[in-house]
Amino acid sequence: MNIILITPVKKQSKTGNRVTASRWGRLLRGLGHKVTVQFDWDGTPGDMMVAIHAWRSASSIARFRQRFPGRPLVVALSGTDIYRFRYSHPEETLRSMETADALVCLHDLVYRAIPEAHRKKLHVIHQSAAPLTRARRPSVRTFDVCVVGHLRDEKDPFRAAFAARGLTQQSRLRIIHLGKAHNDEWAAQARAEMELNPRYHWRGEVGAWEVRKEFLKTHALVHSSIMEGGANVVSEALVAGVPVVASDIDGNVGLLGEDYPGYYPVQDTGSLRTLLQRAESDHDFLQLLLEYGNRRKHLFTPERESRGWQALLGSR
Repeated sequence: MNIILITPVKKQSKTGNRVTASRWGRLLRGLGHKVTVQFDWDGTPGDMMVAIHAWRSASSIARFRQRFPGRPLVVALSGTDIYRFRYSHPEETLRSMETADALVCLHDLVYRAIPEAHRKKLHVIHQSAAPLTRARRPSVRTFDVCVVGHLRDEKDPFRAAFAARGLTQQSRLRIIHLGKAHNDEWAAQARAEMELNPRYHWRGEVGAWEVRKEFLKTHALVHSSIMEGGANVVSEALVAGVPVVASDIDGNVGLLGEDYPGYYPVQDTGSLRTLLQRAESDHDFLQLLLEYGNRRKHLFTPERESRGWQALLGSR
């Protein structure tokens, strides 16, 4: 099958949607399909379109359906589709959902946030991750907590830094932040936070191998987003054996499970500080987070992700 894969993110970008497109391209080629990745559909004929982002790819989706009304069209819902654009730009976003033959989502609770009429189209395909190739050796001198995410509003990127400000002098906790600033203002804020807060260390945009290197030595990951479609870094952390502390949004709960003990109320600095203090001082709590994470690892294997796509394509 010749599949047109649309991602509304430039090739050089390292954002989540672009990374997802690259991985799905490899996966679909591995299943024997020809895949053409485009930023915006140029009219190239295809047996099927898979479009990432209902709102940003709305034009490509509408034009493909008009030209090839009988060919399968799959729309992958991003976090901003689900939790922002269906309200701020409902016409285009909901039209893409209605046009699609199938909707792909990345966490188990997406059904709560989309119109009931479209829920029967949903296919949950968890993003996979590869295990580390070396044993983890967290620092014994400091208690390092990593934040992996770009600096933009949806990520609430400084929440862990704010929580670290109020720790006692005896705490050994450091926040290691890996992620690109969305603009110069975000970069300036990160630099200002480092000046003010010696526990916070912003490393900027890094490659995937550097994230994995950080996972070898960090004690925990904080995932502080206010909206997510299902962040791959959470599954990467679980598969790597890194305990996760996360905001209690559906995008995190839909990956970690409703009974996971490491949630804090979204944007609640005090509650996050309490969890970080407990993680640093209570080894049993850190092990509890790890045990709960281990129960979910089976959801994020490449084989399972591949089977999910095979089942979806086989039903078209």
